[in-house]
Formats: sequence, structure tokens, C-alpha cells
Amino acid sequence: MIKGLRPLLRRSTYAGALFAFGGVLASLPLLSLALLPALAWRSAPESVQFVVALLVWAALIGLVGLARTTRRVLVLSARRLLGVALPEPVAVGRSTSPPARGTATGAVPPRADRWRTPLWLLLHVAVGWTGALAGGVLLFAGLTLPGGWLDAEAGLSLFGRTARVSGGWESWAVGLGCLLLAAAVCAGVTKVLRWTAPRLLGPSSAERLALAAERELRLAERNRLAHELHDSIGHTLTTTTIQAAVAGELMATDPVAARAALRSIEESARAALEDLDYVLGVLREREAETAPARTLADLPELLDRLRHAGAVVEPELSGDLTQVQGTLSRAAYRILQEGLTNAMRHGAGGPIEVRVTATPEALDVGVVNATGGGAGIAVDARTGSPSGTSDGPGRRGAFPTSGHGLPGLAERVRLLHGEFDAGPDGPRRWRLAVRLPVRLPA
Repeated sequence: MIKGLRPLLRRSTYAGALFAFGGVLASLPLLSLALLPALAWRSAPESVQFVVALLVWAALIGLVGLARTTRRVLVLSARRLLGVALPEPVAVGRSTSPPARGTATGAVPPRADRWRTPLWLLLHVAVGWTGALAGGVLLFAGLTLPGGWLDAEAGLSLFGRTARVSGGWESWAVGLGCLLLAAAVCAGVTKVLRWTAPRLLGPSSAERLALAAERELRLAERNRLAHELHDSIGHTLTTTTIQAAVAGELMATDPVAARAALRSIEESARAALEDLDYVLGVLREREAETAPARTLADLPELLDRLRHAGAVVEPELSGDLTQVQGTLSRAAYRILQEGLTNAMRHGAGGPIEVRVTATPEALDVGVVNATGGGAGIAVDARTGSPSGTSDGPGRRGAFPTSGHGLPGLAERVRLLHGEFDAGPDGPRRWRLAVRLPVRLPA
């Protein structure tokens, strides 16, 4: 009993009823317009005039529901008064950015979806009028019946018997019952509107596709920024940490080499600041600055920074690297940067072999380093996922690792239709090898 009365005591119940009665007030100007054809056709029977006025009224309400502004107002009102979680309507077909491949962002919404808002508005007005008339009569009876105020009395005829209430305690009981029924009408009206709002005011099929496309684009951008941060700033922090340690050890014995290491730290920090400024600019939704375009042309500078950190780098470059342009050159640089970072973090300190071979058909890049005797960690050649928690072999405790380096590389290579392989190369070596096609397959 008490559980059944809970909806009658909630504030949201009467807020929803207020929303329904707002539809009644909003439909009154349209009702006055709908009566004009019926009044002009005076020769028709009253029933015909009533039907004509009702049909014209419904048509006018439906036309108002076709306006996009109407739906936005209804969604906002339903969120605030009904407490229904409805997303903002999406302007399908008016996106400022090109639609993603395979999505319906630029598609015209189906005809059935366009009529959902007019149908909701008609239901809103019908439920509102029903609730207003029934609730109004019950409220008036509940206030006037007790004590026979305004000489009010109630009568009920059933199976030839009539019962009348005109005063006494019966009038108070019936009045209280009428007030409870009026509250129950408000609860029923709110429940009906709350149940139908997500189905008629919620996103249509085309809008769901548009929302999914937007989420996909945002997720892709976040993943791209995560790769940029991991590849560039992660590498810089690794090299500067090692360079700082080298400078500290050589400060007293070899000041010239220590100063060179400090200069390398300064150069690495400036490059990291450029990358960080670009990523923060995108996150703040500013006008996109020009992204730091690290390409194979910047590979000598990258190798010099590693040498200043004390690493022994043995590059093997063949082919005309200047002919590798655009996305392919940037991707190759990032792959080598990640491979060298892993070699610095987890290698055993021996020479690091860097191989880059450019041919008209493909670009081959690779990094090989010593692992210090461990067998290393096997890596899935398709996904790049290591079986352990580190990004590479060897000294896994020397640097904290996220486990996203090799999977990120594998994803980057997959998007370029390349071949990815990372894993042990003998008992004491770790090899990263990537082959990128110069021309994408048709």
C-alpha cells in the first residue's frame, strides 16, 4: 500500500504532469485556428464539424512537430521535467566534417524517423488534455465535496441504484479519494510520457549512426594523440634520463663530454616541447597548429642524440631515403624511434643495429639489440602484443613500461598494410622488423 503511494509523493511526478499540461497550453492557439474551417461550414452537422476541427487541429500540431526547433525544445523540456536521459539531436546531413567511410553521417534520415517528433507531439497533447480534464474534475470535486462547500454533491448510479454524497463524513472520504485519484492521474500521465519519450524523442537510426561516427572519430584522434605522446615524448624522456646519468658521471672526469650530453638534453627537451605543444593544442580544441613532421630526414639527429647518451649505434642505410615522402616517411621514423627507445630501456648495452632499406616496392626498417642473455618476450606478429608486461626484452625493471609500445606499432603498420615482426633473434638478441609497401594494395 505504502509502495503504491510513493509515486504520488514524488516531485518528479508533478513536474511531468506540468510538462504534459504545458502541451495543452501550447496547443490552444492551434485549436483556435482549427475551429475556423468548422465555423465556416455551418451547414454541416455538429459531429462532422467536430471531426473536421479535430483533424485540422491534429494536422497543425503535426506540422509544428516537423520543425527542428520544436524537437530541441521538447528534448530539453523532457530532460528537465521528465528526468529522461535524451542526447542532443544531431543534424544529420549537415556535418561540418566529411563523414567517415562506411557511415551514414551524410545520409538523409528515413521518412519514418522524420515523423517520430510529430507523433510524439500529438501524443503529448492528447495525454495532456486527457490528464488535464480528468485531473481537473477530480481536483475540483476533492476540494468542494467535503462539507458540501459551494453546495457540491456527488452521485453514482449503478445497476438501478443511486448513491449520493452531499455532506457528513462521507463527503470528506469521497473528497480525499478524488484528490488521490487526481494525483494518480498525474502519475499515470508522467509514466506514459516518460515511457514514450526515449522511443519517439530519442536518437533515430540515422542519428545513432552519426553519433557512432563522431565517437569513432574522437576515439581515433585520441588514439593518434596517445601514439604521438608515447612515441615522441616517451623516447625523449628515456634518452634525457640516460644522458643526465652520463653527464653526472662525466662531470668531474670529462667536462667536455658532460657538456655535450647536457646540450643533447636541451635539444631533446625542445623537440619534446614542440610535440607537447601540438598535442595540447589539439586537446584544447584550438586551431590546429602544424604537427611536428618528424621524417626519415630527421633520423641522423635521432641517432646523434642516442650517441650522446652513450649508446653505440650502427646504422645501415641503403636506397634513396629522400624519395620516401609523406605518411610513409613519418611512420618509419616513429617505428625506428620506438624501437630505439625500447633498445635503450631494455637492452643489455651492446651495439644497436639500425637498418633502413628503401626500394621502389617497399621500405624495410629494423632495430636489433642485445638482450643480456634472456630469451626475451615473444610477440604476436599480427597484433604486436607481448606475452609479458614490458615493451621489449632485457632489463624490464629499469624503466616503467605501459605495454602499449609494440601494440601501437603493430596497429600503425597494419593501417599502412605492412608486415610487422618483433621477438627474440637468437639467445641474446632482440629484433624489430617492419616492411611497409610503397604502393598500397588496390
